[in-house]
Amino acid sequence: MDETPGPPIRAVVAPVTPLQQNCTIVWCAKTRKAAVIDPGGEVPRLLAILKDQGLTLEKIWVTHGHLDHAGGTAALKEATGVPIEGPHPDDQFLIDGLGDSGARFGMPDAKPFVTDRWLHDGDKVTLGETEWEVVHCPGHTPGHIVFFNRDARFAQVGDVLFAGSIGRTDFPRGSFPDLIASITGKLWPLGDDVTFVPGHNEVSTFGRERATNPFVSDRALAAMRAQAGPGA
Repeated sequence: MDETPGPPIRAVVAPVTPLQQNCTIVWCAKTRKAAVIDPGGEVPRLLAILKDQGLTLEKIWVTHGHLDHAGGTAALKEATGVPIEGPHPDDQFLIDGLGDSGARFGMPDAKPFVTDRWLHDGDKVTLGETEWEVVHCPGHTPGHIVFFNRDARFAQVGDVLFAGSIGRTDFPRGSFPDLIASITGKLWPLGDDVTFVPGHNEVSTFGRERATNPFVSDRALAAMRAQAGPGA
């Protein structure tokens, strides 16, 4: 479990489920009100982290509807009663299928949930005294969103972008062109200095990925355009 500092917020990354999905607990440093982003499972462990950190859970935030990110959402809501915010409504079909997905992949506790607030591109969400921006980034799933705190230069990007890689697009309603457009058109303009927590593996920065990522670095994208030819 890694701790990522950064006033006015703090964050703890807690990988959960056999897929080691980066559930992220973020909180307002001033009020210690917290949100759990992508509670894929292991809800008792997440509740224990909140208690150990002396945090008050205020929100559940969901980036997208895949099992490893959203499978524990219903259980966390049942245990705490706090509102669920996200994802974008285009992921409703994935949320509806969480029970079947859980049964197939050995996570029988997973079940569908009803979000308290669908989120759209440009929406704002609050946590304690902090404000976060919602960025709709389709491609991995059609309703995938990113949570961005501009003051802290911090983002939780789910499965859009990884250190050295990008999200898969071979799932239902995935789209490689949409994913590339989301990364380059929605994430890169936020700034090279933004630190992001991906859905799996280590933390990185947008600047590092623009320089080195073999899929979406500036050099990789230039090569892709050159290979596609004029007018692409």
